[in-house]
Amino acid sequence: MEGITVQRPHARTALACPAALLLAALAACGGSAEADSENPTVPEGVTAQAGSATSVHVMWERSTDDKGVTGYDVYREGRKAASVAAATLMTDIDGLTASTAYTFTVRARDAAGNHSAPSAAATVTTPATAPADEEAPTGPSKLRGRADSGRTVTLSWGGSTDDVGVTSYDVYQEDSRIHSVSGTRTTARITGLRPGTVYTFTVRARDAADHSSPDSDALDLTTPSAPGAPASTAPTGLRTKVTARAGESLVDLSWDQPDTGGTIPAYQLFLNGKLTTTIVWGGTPPSGRATYRLTLTDPPGTRYSLKLRPRLPDGKWGDFSAQRTVVLPG
Repeated sequence: MEGITVQRPHARTALACPAALLLAALAACGGSAEADSENPTVPEGVTAQAGSATSVHVMWERSTDDKGVTGYDVYREGRKAASVAAATLMTDIDGLTASTAYTFTVRARDAAGNHSAPSAAATVTTPATAPADEEAPTGPSKLRGRADSGRTVTLSWGGSTDDVGVTSYDVYQEDSRIHSVSGTRTTARITGLRPGTVYTFTVRARDAADHSSPDSDALDLTTPSAPGAPASTAPTGLRTKVTARAGESLVDLSWDQPDTGGTIPAYQLFLNGKLTTTIVWGGTPPSGRATYRLTLTDPPGTRYSLKLRPRLPDGKWGDFSAQRTVVLPG
């Protein structure tokens, strides 16, 4: 049985106290604030990986703070090169010189302006610029992996080839790069995940001229649930088929519905991470495998990622399915 679409407007959420991070504003919001004089812990596990002849990818592990970390500052040779928000544990430093050694450190900061001490230094040398490198590497093959725990997975893949040489491999989770390793490695350990969650990974190879390969095949991994946690409510077995028809692209989706102990009355469908439609059934909701047809009018070659989640019998929204990527045909 196919579903019908209900368009929902995007809602804006206003903060009750926009300046809640400022001590003065805390009092204005009715709260009480104590002076925060404790520094965040030093970021550990800092690594620096040359992504190309002129860029380096810096990564680190999360710091802690008595009030909360608000961001990280990345330093190159002791001078600030980048600043990122607390949820980000990596950044690319561009505009570098080929065949040059660099040293990077990271400091955590909190809302009161306290900074951690600098991390241990990570050193890296950018490769030489490859002359007349116009070809991108081939895509990594046979991506596979395992969930080591509720927060960690290990990935491995078949190596790519390039006319000059592969410099690095980039790991993507739902189209966002989350990790990079040297071009001589074909494994990666991904940390900081959530228990009982479906993750979709792909890998791309990159060369010294900053050309990226096509994506590897997608790999879905589900991290084990925490002890005593409820069972996952994510739809499984999501498949897509795309066809062209008279200037339109038809995307047919099908999936296995989760066992929620009751009828699932609706699903939310997300494109590129944004809520696009709510699928409700025109009659009795289907049991078992469900289907839905999405019509798109974007130009050929447009790339979309899709995922969905169910409305549970108690009215709450359930877990997300694995993500699928489609490219609209010509």
